[in-house]
Amino acid sequence: MPKLPEPPPVAELVRIGSDVYAVPAKTRLWRIYFRGGDHPVRWSDFRAFGPTNSRFDHHLLPKAVQDRKILYASQHGETAFAEVFQDGRVIDRFRNQPWLVAFDVVSAINLLDLTGNWPTRAGASMTINSGPRPRARQWSQHIYAAYPDISGLWYASSMDANRPAIALYERAEHTMPDRPVFNRSLADGALASMIVRAAKRFGYSVL
Repeated sequence: MPKLPEPPPVAELVRIGSDVYAVPAKTRLWRIYFRGGDHPVRWSDFRAFGPTNSRFDHHLLPKAVQDRKILYASQHGETAFAEVFQDGRVIDRFRNQPWLVAFDVVSAINLLDLTGNWPTRAGASMTINSGPRPRARQWSQHIYAAYPDISGLWYASSMDANRPAIALYERAEHTMPDRPVFNRSLADGALASMIVRAAKRFGYSVL
């Protein structure tokens, strides 16, 4: 059996049940977002266009602006650099106006835990965190349909030593605060040391 087969029918996922990881209120999350480019967003915006090439987009084809939205985040700022710039392994401080933001969620968020035994029970494996993205998106779509009380996914960052990474569905929009605790452009000199540290850690270059 493939380590990341097609997801089982939604009814089968319902029967299997969910493993919930509860992110407590006031948990600080980090993300890098883009104010420019094809899909510009503000710091608290969930992306409505999809699916893109991101791992767990739950949007449906054809690609379009949809009611389904997603926001990717992490518990550590350096994880955001590893994830966002993984394709070219270059931290580009200027292209598409990237910003780094940190915010504290205002209420608890129930996520499906993909870091434990649930993937195996569901017929997959830990490859769901690192395997082919198109297949992972199929799983996300089925998960979204099977578990209406789940607001996103708690998964392992394959780019940062399995540190926690998070994909929030639009069901978690109400947990966003009115203001972030930190929000700066990657072009800001105040972030220079953090960017250099992240680049050194992951073997990325910096532009």
